[in-house]
Amino acid sequence: MSELTNYQMLVDGDWVDAGDGATFESINPTTGEAWARIPAATEQDVDRAVRAAHRAFSEGPWANMLPSQRGKLLRNLGDLLADKSEDLGRTECVDTGKMFKETRWQAKYIAEFFHFYAGLADKVTGDTLPIDKPDMMAMTTREPLGVIAAVVPWNSQLFLVAVKIGPALAAGNTVVLKASEHASAAMLEFGRLIEEAGFPPGVVNIVCGFGEPCGRTLTTHPLVARISFTGGPETARHIVRNSAENFAEVSLELGGKSPVVVFEDANLESAVNGSMASIFGASGQSCVAGSRIYLHEKIHDKFLADLTSRAQKIVIGDPLAEETQMGPLCTLGQLNACETQVAKAIEQGGTVHHGGRQPAHLNAGWFYEPTIVECPDQKMEIVDSEMFGPVLSVLRFKEEDEVIAKANDTKYGLASGIFTADIGRALRVQKQIRAGIVWINTYRVVSPIAEFGGFKDSGYGRESGAQAIYDYTRPKTIWINTSPEPMGNPFVMR
Repeated sequence: MSELTNYQMLVDGDWVDAGDGATFESINPTTGEAWARIPAATEQDVDRAVRAAHRAFSEGPWANMLPSQRGKLLRNLGDLLADKSEDLGRTECVDTGKMFKETRWQAKYIAEFFHFYAGLADKVTGDTLPIDKPDMMAMTTREPLGVIAAVVPWNSQLFLVAVKIGPALAAGNTVVLKASEHASAAMLEFGRLIEEAGFPPGVVNIVCGFGEPCGRTLTTHPLVARISFTGGPETARHIVRNSAENFAEVSLELGGKSPVVVFEDANLESAVNGSMASIFGASGQSCVAGSRIYLHEKIHDKFLADLTSRAQKIVIGDPLAEETQMGPLCTLGQLNACETQVAKAIEQGGTVHHGGRQPAHLNAGWFYEPTIVECPDQKMEIVDSEMFGPVLSVLRFKEEDEVIAKANDTKYGLASGIFTADIGRALRVQKQIRAGIVWINTYRVVSPIAEFGGFKDSGYGRESGAQAIYDYTRPKTIWINTSPEPMGNPFVMR
C-alpha cells in the first residue's frame, strides 16, 4: 500500500488538524484500499469554524465589502475552478470512483455557476411600497442572513458546493461547509481555490467528520442562520429536529426514485439514450437518477431488448481510463444494498435481463454491473427504494392516466422524464407529475439559470437559478415619516 495523502481542514484561513488529532481514512472505490487520511472534526473544531464565519460576517473586510467586490471574488473563484478542473476532477475520481471524464468536465462547467452568481451579487434589490398611509414612505431592503451551514454529500460535491455557496456568498453571507465522510478530498482541494481567489479568512470554512459530533454541532449551533442540506431523508429528519435549537432556516434536497415515461410515439433511440444517461451515468449515483422506467406496452419488448443490448456493451473498469464508461460504486454499503434489493426483486417475481452481480473480470473494488430488472408489480420494494446504484426497474403501462398514477405512486418527487413526439401530451402529463424537475425528450440537464429541487420526501427549497440569491437574504422594512409636522398623539385614534 502506498503512503496515504494527509489532508487538513480550512478554519479561519488556516489549514488545521482536528483538535484531538483524530482522523479517518478515505477509501479508493476502484481498489478498495485507503488512499487518504482526513481529519475528524471535534465539537470544538466546528465551534471554532462557525465563530470564525460569524466574525467574518460581522466585522472585517468581508462585512464592509461592496456587492460588486464580492462578485469579483466569485468570478476569480470560477476562473480558478475552470483552470484547475483537471486536478480537481482527478482527485474526485480517485476519492469517489466517478468517471474522470465526468468529474473533469463537471469541475470545469461548475465555473459557470460561480460566474452566474458573481453577476447577480450587485443586483439584489428591494421594493418601494405603495403604502396606504398619508405622509409615509415604506421600502424594503434585502440583507444577508449570516452564517450558512452547507452540508454536502460525496456525489457531485463540487456542483452542490456551487449551488449553495455561490448564492450565499454573492448575497454577503459566510459559510461553513461540511464535507462528506465518504469522500472529503475534492472539497478540501477546492478550499485552496477559496484562498487563491482572495476571499478573506473565515468567509468560507471547511470541516470534515461524521454526523456525530460534526454534523450535529454544526446544525445546532446558535450562530448558524441557515442550513442547506443535500443527502438522505433520515439524516434530513435529524437536521430538521436540530434546527429547533437555533431556529435556522432550512432547505433540503434529498434524492429520489425518479420515473421515466416512454410513450409509444417516442423516438426510441433518443429514449434509450436518455434512459442510459439517467441510470447508468455516474453508475446510478445521482439524486435525479431515472431508476424506474415505464414503457408503453406497444414498444415495451423492443425497447427493453435494445436497452439490454446497449447495457451489455457498457465498458466497466478504472474510472481514470478514457475508454471506461462506468466506474465503481463509492461505498461498500451501496454495493451491498444493490445486491440485497435485486435478490429481493427476484424473490418477488422480477426478471433480471442484465447484470445483478459484480463483474467477473474485476477482482478488486466496489463494481456492480448495469442492471435491468423487469418488474411485474408496482408494489415491489425495488420500485420505490433509492439504491444509489446502476439498477433500473422496468414496468409496462397501457393508458396515460394509468402511468401518471404509477409515476406519482412514490414517496419521492425530485425528477422525472417524459419521452413522446406529442408536445400536447408532454405538456399535459408534466403538469400532473409530482416532481420538482421534468425533462421532456432529454434527461440530466442542469444550468445555473434553472432551479433545482423536489417535492414530498425529496425535500423542500430550491437551489440554482436567480431566485436562490434571495433565499440567502431576508427583507427589512423601512418606514419614513415625510411630514414636517410632529408625530400625532398616540392616544388619539383617527
